[in-house]
Amino acid sequence: MATKDLLKGTLKPIILKLLSEKGRLYGYEMTQSVKELTQGKIELTFGALYPILHKLEEEGIVQTESEVINNRNRIYYSLTESGKGKAQEMIEELEEFVSSLKALLNPNYGLNYVLAR
Repeated sequence: MATKDLLKGTLKPIILKLLSEKGRLYGYEMTQSVKELTQGKIELTFGALYPILHKLEEEGIVQTESEVINNRNRIYYSLTESGKGKAQEMIEELEEFVSSLKALLNPNYGLNYVLAR
């Protein structure tokens, strides 16, 4: 399982990737999606998720909408129009960073990556 330190800098793009693909999600759906997609190797806690969602909302990247389901208020998050572009930028930045890490950890990967481009 990934440590908190490894996850810290990647949570924003992970959340933005989920929202860009699925459109609208509430917190529990996000935590479960991450867990399923990573086969349990990454578990996103509510304590890590909600501060980031609130920050993204303050920055105008995500917006919220409330819906009452089974007498409970559920907050859904989605990307704003300007947030869609920012999400794409952050996702591409993370992809480039991961490729760079792979090149550092496995020098043959870097050579194959360059040749494939």
